[in-house]
Amino acid sequence: MTYLDTHTVVWLYSGDERALSPSARRQIDSDDLFVSPAVLLELAYLREIKRIRYSADQMASALSREIGLKVCELSFAMVVGSAIGISWIRDTFDRLIVGHAAANDATLITKDKLIRKHYSKALW
Repeated sequence: MTYLDTHTVVWLYSGDERALSPSARRQIDSDDLFVSPAVLLELAYLREIKRIRYSADQMASALSREIGLKVCELSFAMVVGSAIGISWIRDTFDRLIVGHAAANDATLITKDKLIRKHYSKALW
């Protein structure tokens, strides 16, 4: 089980696979892929502030068809319970995304250096 961070979803959707490391690409090709619902919320926010053009639903639907991406249905209470212990990050989206991956003891593909420094299962 592998989770994708928001920027990874954007790069995959846009076809900018050059942004992915070889190890991230191998992980994507070999595992079941998930996103936290927090990724969808962050994508909606990024569209609202005009940082991206496409909706979260468009991206998630396309990636579901193309690479089998699923939205994880772990309960919000479990995700928040996991995220509460993550005091090294201030960004709410990132905290929930890492909390979601941690609640499932899963790999998280992210280029974020702070996440990779503190979350042992972060991969880039």
